Amino acid sequence: MTAPTTQADPAQAYHEFLDALEEADEYGAIDVAVRLLDAGVPAERVLLDLVAPAQSEVGERWARNEWSVAQEHAATHISERVVAAVAAHANPRPTRGRVVVACMDGEWHALPPRLVAEVLRLRGWQVTFLGASVPAAHLVSYLHRHDAHAVALACALPMRLPYAHRMIEACRRSDVPVVVGGRGFGDDGRWARTLGVAWAPDAPSAADLVADERALRRVRPAELPHLADDEYASLVKRRGELIDSALADLRERVPSVRDYTPAQLDSTVSDLGYIVDFLAAALYVDDSSLFTDFVGWLVEILTSRGVPAAAVGLTLGHYHRQLRDFPRAARFLALGETVLAAPGDPARR
Repeated sequence: MTAPTTQADPAQAYHEFLDALEEADEYGAIDVAVRLLDAGVPAERVLLDLVAPAQSEVGERWARNEWSVAQEHAATHISERVVAAVAAHANPRPTRGRVVVACMDGEWHALPPRLVAEVLRLRGWQVTFLGASVPAAHLVSYLHRHDAHAVALACALPMRLPYAHRMIEACRRSDVPVVVGGRGFGDDGRWARTLGVAWAPDAPSAADLVADERALRRVRPAELPHLADDEYASLVKRRGELIDSALADLRERVPSVRDYTPAQLDSTVSDLGYIVDFLAAALYVDDSSLFTDFVGWLVEILTSRGVPAAAVGLTLGHYHRQLRDFPRAARFLALGETVLAAPGDPARR
């Protein structure tokens, strides 16, 4: 158990809260949050200055291979319980219209949008939180049945951007304005601008946007003329073929792959698929940095788990050869290979 703190400041309570997450101490974590509330700290600050940064650190520890997937899942579950406890303690009553909050189809990182939902609720909105991975058709059906002032959509992974665009357009056809957020749209919201949708960097900004309907609807149209070259659609059609051929290539060039356990093989196939999916998303928004940033991140993740960066280089080279008739994809892959060769890059360690 963690030692109780008497501090009435989320920053000073942070380490005690993080220790509770590390020890999977649900009651200790809730106690930290409730003590802050009892000391007069606003619920919004507890959510944004305690729970949110702690959860970011949880993700970083998983990325550095300091925590297992099980530890990360346990900590996330406890954070969700803390959010529920804070919401129950505050128990606001709605005075404004309905806002629907959801994750993109295929997006399972539900805690960040849950924090947005609770901030909106604290500011008087009637909030419907639909949770993780909401299919576009189901979201639209819900909007047809329930009058909504706005929809807030979250996306943590850029590879989901093509699906995000479909959901955004589906909401617009229902005449419901949309605000989006999450790392999937870029740290500066650049891909939200490409898709022609209002973007908020954090929960307070999202709440401010929702409250300003004119600003919410005042967005430039999507800028996607490059999709006329059909590279994105063609790449998506070849996804399965590319993964199968990349796996066969690895087995040929790295004999140890032939002895992989089923779990190792599943992980490898997933990584091969992620490379294709991030490449496809980069083609969709026509931004090579989406792909090269992913390559750098993937190499850091794999090397922290004992997988040599050279394996990523082999796969990028294979995809490059297979997609030599795709000018934009070939250029993005070449840039990805350059990331691996850059002096000082984690891939060379």
